[in-house]
Formats: sequence, structure tokens, C-alpha cells
Amino acid sequence: MRLTGKTALITGGGSGFGEGIAKTYAREGANVVVNDLNGAAAERVASEIALAGGKAIAVTGDVTRAADWQHLRDAALEDFGSVQIVVNNAGITHRNKPVLDISESEFDRVLAVNLKSFYWSVQTFVPYFRAQGGGVFVNIASTAGVRPRPGLVWYNGSKGAVIIASKTLAVELGPDRIRVNCVNPVIGETALTSEFMGVEDTPENRKRFLAGIPLGRFSTPQDIANACLYLASDEAEFITGVCLEVDGGRCV
Repeated sequence: MRLTGKTALITGGGSGFGEGIAKTYAREGANVVVNDLNGAAAERVASEIALAGGKAIAVTGDVTRAADWQHLRDAALEDFGSVQIVVNNAGITHRNKPVLDISESEFDRVLAVNLKSFYWSVQTFVPYFRAQGGGVFVNIASTAGVRPRPGLVWYNGSKGAVIIASKTLAVELGPDRIRVNCVNPVIGETALTSEFMGVEDTPENRKRFLAGIPLGRFSTPQDIANACLYLASDEAEFITGVCLEVDGGRCV
């Protein structure tokens, strides 16, 4: 198994892409810390991992808060003794709509969840990774940060910032043997699908979005998890600063 002996912390692990990543990592031998703002969702995923024979704990927390990141780190170390992988998956969007219709509170929330959480993960885990001789960040950005659609201006901007920050950190932290990579999903089948679309998620409305994806379907949690598995594994030990589009050809 590709992650045996490693512990991974996954934010937003209670559903969607995060759930897929958590369960895939567990199947590959990792101890998994499932974080989510929704504690019941995190507990469900951790319980299902345990029932399948894996090892996981659930830790409720708000990734926009420094104290919650410190609690996440402490809980992981208390249960598993070490952490090798941090997956910054938690994310949110404002609804697809004209830029002048987006409120300040929507803007602040998107930037806090999508970008400030990344800042706190770095502040919390870079000193720890340096002390233990290395570590891995896998950040879930988006094709929106590479090939943006109208109506999602500030969401697109937040994901573009994650991409550039990841590349910069990869260079800065490389001498510390800390790898930093991104996965860029195309629109997927998650609880946020209708928000990204800006309309009801119906087969007819999906056709407009599928028309821009050459392989003809949305991304799935397993698609994203497979990419995250590779980037976190020792097979990718010489890969850093990469942003891998998992998009069915959308960004070509």
C-alpha cells in the first residue's frame, strides 16, 4: 500500500472530494484525520473508514481559525504520533452571478475558506515539517484558477491565488524537503455543483458545462483522490510546484 506508515490530515473531509481523498488514503494504508466544520459528517466518514478496516479520527474545526488548526495538529499527534501529509481541500464558492451582485460578506467568506485556511495550514505545519525533516502539502485548487468562467470572479481569484502560492512555497520550502503541489478539478458532482452553475443542477443545465469538457463528464471524488494519492506518495518524491489538472481536457 502506497501510504503505509503515514498520517494524513484532510480538511473538508466530511463530503465530496475530501471524503473521496480520505477513504482512498485510508485504503492505501494511511492514518487519516478527517476534518470538517460539520462534525457529524466528519464522524460518519471516519466511522466508515474504521468499518472498512482503516484508521481514522474525526476532528471538528473551522479552517479559517488559527486555534482550530493548532487543535487539528495536536489531535493528529496525540492519536497517531506524527503527520506527513496535509491536504487543503476545504473550499467554498459564492453563487455564479454578476460580479457587482456579490456581497462583501460573500467575498470575505470565499477568501477566508479558500485562501486564509491555506495560510493557517502553512503557519501551523511548516515549523513541524521542518523539525521532522520534511512533509507534503496537497492543495485542492481548481481549473477556475487556470481557465476561469464568468460569474465566479472572486472564487476564481481565490483559486488562482492558491495555485501561485503553492508554486512559490514549493520553491521556498524545497530545501526543507517540504513538497507543495496542487490538484485542479473541473466542476464535479458535489454539494456545490448548483452554486458553480448558478442554476438548478438539471440534466439540461449540465449540458452547457459538459460541452466544454472533452471527455464528456464532470469530475468525481475518486478522480481527484487518485491524483492526490500520487502526489502524496513516495512515487512523487521529486515532484513539487506542480498543478495537475484533473479536468477531462477542459484546460487544453
